[in-house]
Order: sequence, then C-alpha cells, then structure tokens
Amino acid sequence: MSTFSQHNFSGQKALIRVDFNVPLDKKTLEITDDTRIRAALPTIKKILQDGGSVILMSHLGRPKEGPEDKYSLKHILKHLSELVGTDVQFANDCIGQEAIDKAAALQAGQVLLLENLRFYKEEEKGDEAFAEKLSKLGDIYVNDAFGTAHRAHASTAIIAKFFPGDKKMFGLLMEGEVNSAEKVLHASQKPFVAIIGGAKVSDKILILENLLEKATDIIIGGGMAYTFFKAAGGNIGNSLCEDDRLDTAKEILKKAEEKGVCIHLPSDSVIADKFDAAANTSTAPSNNIPAGWMGLDIATYACDEFSNVIKKSKTILWNGPMGVFEMEKFQHGTKTIATAVADATQSGAFSLVGGGDSVAAVNQFGFAEKVSYVSTGGGALLEYFEGKELPGIAAIKNK
Repeated sequence: MSTFSQHNFSGQKALIRVDFNVPLDKKTLEITDDTRIRAALPTIKKILQDGGSVILMSHLGRPKEGPEDKYSLKHILKHLSELVGTDVQFANDCIGQEAIDKAAALQAGQVLLLENLRFYKEEEKGDEAFAEKLSKLGDIYVNDAFGTAHRAHASTAIIAKFFPGDKKMFGLLMEGEVNSAEKVLHASQKPFVAIIGGAKVSDKILILENLLEKATDIIIGGGMAYTFFKAAGGNIGNSLCEDDRLDTAKEILKKAEEKGVCIHLPSDSVIADKFDAAANTSTAPSNNIPAGWMGLDIATYACDEFSNVIKKSKTILWNGPMGVFEMEKFQHGTKTIATAVADATQSGAFSLVGGGDSVAAVNQFGFAEKVSYVSTGGGALLEYFEGKELPGIAAIKNK
C-alpha cells in the first residue's frame, strides 16, 4: 500500500471515491451541511498542487430505479467548485462515452465530478464489470470515503483489484480515520474509557462485547441504560426498554465483572412526564423512576461520576449521546460529557468521537476542535469497533 502523503501525483489522473452523500434541502436542493465535502478537500488539493488531475465519484441518497433528478450530483457542483477553488467539470454519467472523453481530456489542475454511482444497481451489487469500467477513467485509485468503507460496493472495494499495489491508496481523510480507529482499538493507553450511548442495546451489543476485551471502563448512557436497570430489577417507569434484551444486558454485566471491566451506569436521571420539549421534568434515581415518567437524560450525580472517570482516562472512545440532546431540557448530560472529553484531551488523552449523534453533539456544542479526532463514518466506525473487517479498507491493504 502506497502512502498518500509521500506520493507525487504530477501528470497523473487520480480517481477518488469520496463520500459526498450530503443532505440537500427538499425544495431548493441546496446543500444544508457540507461537512463531508470539506473533509475531502485536503486530499483533492494535494493532488492538484502536485500537478495531477482529479476525477471524483460518489453516491448521493438512495435512488430506487435509475436516475432521479433530486439525487443528481449536479446539485453540489456550484458549491464544490467554490470550495475547491476551480470550476469543476461534470459528466452526466459515471461510465459511458461522455465520462470517458471528459476524463481523457482532463489537464493538470482540473477536476471532474461523475454522476451518482447509485444510478446503476451494479454499484451496490459490487459488480466487477461496472468496477472495471470505472477503473479505466483514472491512472491511480484513491479511496477517501470512510463512511462507505463497510460496504463491498463496486467503487469502494471491487475497483481496487484493477490497480496495482502502488496505484491504490487511502486519501488523507481515510488515512486519518483508519489511524485514529486503530490507535484506539489496538494501541490504546490505559485507562481506556468507552462512552456508549444511544437508544438501543441491540444496536450496540457487538461493540460492547468487543470493547470488553479492550476497555478498562465503559460508560453506558442514553435510552439503552434503562434496559440494564430493568435487567437488574429496577423500576424504570415509562423509560425506553428492550424487554427482549434483558438477558443480553445481564450477560454483558456478568462478562464485564469476569474481565475486570468497570461498567458505569447513570445513578440518577432527568425524568419527564412525556417525550416532549415542553414536558414537566424532575430527577430520580435511575433504578427507581416513578410510573408514568421516563428518563430522558443523565442527572447531576451521574454527570459528576462520569466526568471523573473520563478525566482520569488516557484513551476515550465516544459513540452515542447521554440523552435526548436535541431538546434543550435534556441536553445537559451530553454537554457535560463533551466538556469532560475536551478537558481530558487538553490534559493529554487521545479522544475519538464517532457516530452521527455524538458528532452532531460535539459540533452543536462547539467541541469539535477540542477532541483528538471526529469520525465522519457512523456505520463504518461502528462495524470497525465491532471487530469486523471493512471491505473498503481490506481492498487497499490486502494486495
């Protein structure tokens, strides 16, 4: 595997798989959040500065039957051109004669954006012939789409086999994602605290089980905590609970005890009489919530306890919020965790934040610059920490 930073792209056409699956306004079809595009800019600019040219390929949304205007990448063209600092060309197809001609005519410093890969069913099927057609557009393949690394799609995994080892590599974004994830999973300094939140235990079982082999402490917050409290015989009122996962919760607690991993559950909760921003609120012990009330955030004691654990740590993984942080009344817990993670990072800990809601939280509260790394890959990061091999990574690493 060649390393991106050391490669000189002068005179080469780099075919880059980016993740430009950005949200668009339903009416105007204008970009509402350009984070993913900005994340790819260092890779694009390095190639252009070297004297290379760039061919960008991505998916957008989930088109069902072929091309749909609302999923066309032409809607991001103007903004992309502004960000890159040059007029980006556009091919109305990702394969076919127009794409071939425009790619062939590209000069040093120029950029071409191909139409949505998922307008072809072959992309998601991982079709080899489709991948080969794409591969012919560039001299060198760069995968910079960590958000799709867990999919064995034509443009993320299959295409790599059509490039020799020194002509396929991760881009800077992908390099950063992989290095950060591997640092946490395989080279973590202890104490290593994993903060796992979110609604459902079922979404996080595999990651919890894998982390029992790595972490010294696991903090569990969000709706999933109440399944653990009910499993231990507590009263959780109307709080979220997966009754079919009570045995799983007991098993996780038992395994943690056997392995000497300390599981931290929130001792108290901010409770509400309904799931509503205008609900009446109070606080209660998390294992004794009155009937008709539900836990929607962690409360004072839990905030203090969790913060103390985080501040002593050397490695931090944060995946999932502590409560319904989208509603102001129930965001204090998540904000407190974000502050503690930022403080620990300033004191020398390595912190990786990943998963859509956690990333949204650190961005919303202004902590994105105060943690070590914010991952762009929700599902991909989760699968990586579940211990799975990601096809998009394996395709580059395995010659």
